[in-house]
Amino acid sequence: MIIDAHAHLVAPNSFYAHRSNLLVSGGQYGDHLSAIVSDKDLAASAEQNVAIMDGVGTDLQLLSPRPFLMVNGTARWHDIVDWTVDSNQLIARTVKMHPSRFRGVGALPQQAGRDVTSLFDEIDRVVNDLGFVGVLLNPDPSEGMNASPPLGDPYWYPLYEKLCELDLPAHIHSGQCCNGRETYDEHFMAEEGLAITSIYRAGVFDRFPDLKLMISHGGGPIPYQVGRWRSHREMARAAGRVPQDAPTFDEVLRKFWFDTVLHNPDSLELLFKTVGHDRCCFGTERPGSGGGIDPATGRAYDDIKPLIEAIPALDDDARTAIFEGNARHLFARLDI
Repeated sequence: MIIDAHAHLVAPNSFYAHRSNLLVSGGQYGDHLSAIVSDKDLAASAEQNVAIMDGVGTDLQLLSPRPFLMVNGTARWHDIVDWTVDSNQLIARTVKMHPSRFRGVGALPQQAGRDVTSLFDEIDRVVNDLGFVGVLLNPDPSEGMNASPPLGDPYWYPLYEKLCELDLPAHIHSGQCCNGRETYDEHFMAEEGLAITSIYRAGVFDRFPDLKLMISHGGGPIPYQVGRWRSHREMARAAGRVPQDAPTFDEVLRKFWFDTVLHNPDSLELLFKTVGHDRCCFGTERPGSGGGIDPATGRAYDDIKPLIEAIPALDDDARTAIFEGNARHLFARLDI
């Protein structure tokens, strides 16, 4: 089986038109303005996605809302909650239409400055009521405005404790960026690197050894810059700032999980070599920003399965782990 661990909701245009109305109305129509999406329109979108999956040999996708379209930051709390609930409900309806092809990964209602325990109600709902297998976590709900603590900060610790209690993985994926210096694509990569390094510096896995975090887009810049962090660790060890028996940077890095949303074979090969194929889950984010056609192959850049199959260093067992086994280990609820 081929499990795509990083995919996002394909929804009708009417759903995203509702988002605009929700934000512009500012509570004019009440605090719980829900989207109305017909079964017919949603079925057409879902079938479009199934056709794309069939075209590249994907059996199952783990669907989360599109991160750059989530409502976070300083938006009204009721709007954040309503849009998050609507997005998760639409995923649940999609899963119900194609139960053998999709499973849900729920978004969380994140507002800059609000206590992290405010996420717990939606976590419980998507797990207990909707049967989702994970959650999508924005590491920067302030959306580039420098108002969110990094993931190593104690602010996040109650959430980590909750995730460990539930054996629930969090897919780390930032959303929109409002600082004018980055597009959301660039913000994704910056936040992925910061997620890893801030958690590493804070020793989060020492406090929460059972925490499961999947970093989007192959860990962002870290596999390329790993030498810098290796050097920092060893300089700290030599200076006595960390114990002599403290784990190396690579040992901490291997406590994370990574997807394979890298549209370049050399990048994929480096990822597997750096973090180990046993920490990587097949992911494509398809359909998404990788839909351009590679002139060298004639295939879409996000047709990642053939890129992995062509890496000579991977044997059949390694490919099976990447395509299915690792996702089942990370997302334990897949087999519930």
